[in-house]
Amino acid sequence: MITQTNQSVPSTELLASSPNRLISLDALRGFTIAAMVLVNFPGDSEHVYFQLQHTKWNGLSFTDLIAPFFLFIIGVSITLAYARRLENGDPKGEMYRKIVIRAVKIFAVGMFLNILATFSFSDIRWTGTLQRIAFVFLMCAFLFLNTTWRQQAWIAVITLVVYWLALTLIPTPGFGKVMLEPGANLVAWFDNLYLPGRMWQKTWDPESLLSTFPSAVSGITGLLAGRLMISPLSQNEKVNYLMTAGVFAAATGFFWNLAFPLNENLWTSSFVLVTSGFAALLLGAVYFLVDVLGKTGGTKPGIIFGANAITVFVLADVFSILFYYLKFGGHSLNEHGVAALTGLGFDSRFASMAYALFFVGINFIPAYILYRRKIFIKL
Repeated sequence: MITQTNQSVPSTELLASSPNRLISLDALRGFTIAAMVLVNFPGDSEHVYFQLQHTKWNGLSFTDLIAPFFLFIIGVSITLAYARRLENGDPKGEMYRKIVIRAVKIFAVGMFLNILATFSFSDIRWTGTLQRIAFVFLMCAFLFLNTTWRQQAWIAVITLVVYWLALTLIPTPGFGKVMLEPGANLVAWFDNLYLPGRMWQKTWDPESLLSTFPSAVSGITGLLAGRLMISPLSQNEKVNYLMTAGVFAAATGFFWNLAFPLNENLWTSSFVLVTSGFAALLLGAVYFLVDVLGKTGGTKPGIIFGANAITVFVLADVFSILFYYLKFGGHSLNEHGVAALTGLGFDSRFASMAYALFFVGINFIPAYILYRRKIFIKL
């Protein structure tokens, strides 16, 4: 759905607009999408700085933070968008209908991106970033409408503990022992049985079926943070609680990592806590600077990207056909760009990053045009 408004404040893209507007959250949403584009489209995938690529298995890089940060932001946004509706006594039936429709639309767009390059349905992949976002949004929105914040916290704790026990106590079928290796673990075994279509890594997929549940906890931590943000506490108290919760979660996740390693591909329980802790710390810091102190300098690019976040994500895949796949003189534009920079003496990894930043800038153009015209495309 495309909406056009005369208001000067942009609509929350993924969710309906909310009177509980947080400039810090809008900016973080946009910068997170920009970071997604940056790491998804390096100029040369063979030459990338460690922090701008996913860790191969266990560990944590800047890139590994982006997806859980976005799910955390979705959780916060759900609270801001639906709390007032509950207070106003809006019928839940209508909210359920819109939530389901929105989740289906996001999932469908994710499937479209999966077939965009080849339009082949014979070897289709059913999972992906938008598909995971759709499921997390659906689960968290229904949880918010039907549970208290305490119940949400308990659901999060129980989910993380059960997931940890399952992956570390149940022997992986076919191996006779517990395995936590690529393609050799309970999650991959489950996918090979029940996940239709092609998997990203042939025998396993980073957006797996079982790991959808702990990824939903990343959204639940956002629900809890959002509940704090709309509470009657003072702004300084909100900052203090956010920062305290962030430190506690990150520290707990760090020590849990000693027994259950940080792993984005498995979306381990320790990974959830560390990334949610970092997300809470970042939100607390930016909220304090932007919404409390009023220091909004530098937030505008993020707000512009965030006003049509999913649209930018989709356009990046569409634009990549021109900027990464089509050949001009026997080479794609990214190959020409990286070659030109390395020819000037720049390190190949820097050249790859520079082209990725250029591509982020390309995607900023339509985002800026939509923002200036007050057009906000909501799925």
